Amino acid sequence: MKIGVEARLAARFLRRYKRFFADVQTGDGRVLTVHCPNPGSMLGFQRPGAAVRCSTSANPARKLRHTLEMMRVGSTWVGLHTGRANDVVARALAAGTPAALAGYGRIEREVSVHAAARRARLDFRLSEKTGERRRCYVEVKSVTLAEGDLALFPDSVTARGLRHLDALRALRAGGARAALVFLVQRADCHAVAPAEHIDPRYAAALREAARAGVELFALAARVTPGAIRVERELPVLL
Repeated sequence: MKIGVEARLAARFLRRYKRFFADVQTGDGRVLTVHCPNPGSMLGFQRPGAAVRCSTSANPARKLRHTLEMMRVGSTWVGLHTGRANDVVARALAAGTPAALAGYGRIEREVSVHAAARRARLDFRLSEKTGERRRCYVEVKSVTLAEGDLALFPDSVTARGLRHLDALRALRAGGARAALVFLVQRADCHAVAPAEHIDPRYAAALREAARAGVELFALAARVTPGAIRVERELPVLL
């Protein structure tokens, strides 16, 4: 259960700015502006001098050739590319992880639904499971923030995350299965919890969703410059 990553460019982090830009410095002293594929606050990762790895695109149409993929925190690589999370979880679902979501014959990505009186887009729809007539809708959240060995989500106030929880609750109320999967892109955590001190509304909504039947899962991934590999399921602490 892994996806390949070619993060061959080693550098040191200098700064992040305008949300999707970061400056890094290579070992030979070059300062490069790279794409930062993380729309969140990156709380805890504004670390000048920290070791980072970047991937390189061969697409001549790209304005920025390199993409920030991960940062070294202590002895652990932390994956900062939120777009990788769905690919990792897609591979895990196909392999039967989390175990409670195994057995579906069809996995659709980026599905539009009408729930909670509005249109929403969710990451996966699972169907065609023997003995299960309901579809299962799955939303994925990439987790990077941690305090000690506890992973926390979100790292900033998330109105989008609230909308996804509303959609999952509405789908569950309509008879479908609904699940939220936290992908922890670091191997040094042993559980996941809502970051109540950052977004108390989201923490409360997550607990309400769980009480309403939305299933919560967490997967721990080991991030390296060559791959992101799911290693185990983690408990979600509410």
